[in-house]
Amino acid sequence: MGWFFRALNSSIGKKFVMAVTGICLLLFLIIHLINNLTLYGGPEIFDTVVKNLESIKPLVRVIELVLVLIFVLHIFNGVRLWIENKKARPVGYKVNGSSENSDLFSRTMFVTGSIIFIFLVVHLRTFWVSFNLGHPLAAEHKYYQIVAEAFSDPLYSILYVAAMILLGFHLNHGFQSAFQTFGWNNKKYFPIIEKLGLIYTLVMVIGFASIPIYFLFFYGGNL
Repeated sequence: MGWFFRALNSSIGKKFVMAVTGICLLLFLIIHLINNLTLYGGPEIFDTVVKNLESIKPLVRVIELVLVLIFVLHIFNGVRLWIENKKARPVGYKVNGSSENSDLFSRTMFVTGSIIFIFLVVHLRTFWVSFNLGHPLAAEHKYYQIVAEAFSDPLYSILYVAAMILLGFHLNHGFQSAFQTFGWNNKKYFPIIEKLGLIYTLVMVIGFASIPIYFLFFYGGNL
């Protein structure tokens, strides 16, 4: 097994792990967004979705542990690659050498990733902890109300939308980088990947950011 770990520890191995874990996180975000969009169905629908997940809690906990492992691998290898790139040259890894925008995205990946990580910690504290660790409303299965109360705070809603915009930059570059790692960076396929990455990014950013905007300006926090 020594050869396997040496391969994963190589520069190519780190990029491969980043690509695989990145794709897994991209897929997770799709599922997460679908679940979140049930908020537009009102309290009954959203609370039922969460209660259904509670009914399969052991499976959910296993999935959460797998997600934690994926996040750790993604962050750990991302930090190592960033350090290696800083030592090797002042300009970060490029997805497309002819694109100045891609170069900007690549140079800010560590920064956007760090901010997103901080937001993730706050986000988990706001919702995961509230849903799972004894919030009075969660005990009554009023999960929708927890969300509505959180997004009735203008500061939190603004920070959430800002984090989603930063996530968009991170996703757009990460989507392209992942497929480049798999060798899909030739002139025939890469323009398609760029368009798919942009579409995916817009759907994720607009989808997630629309939720705090809805609760803050349209739902009105009428609990």
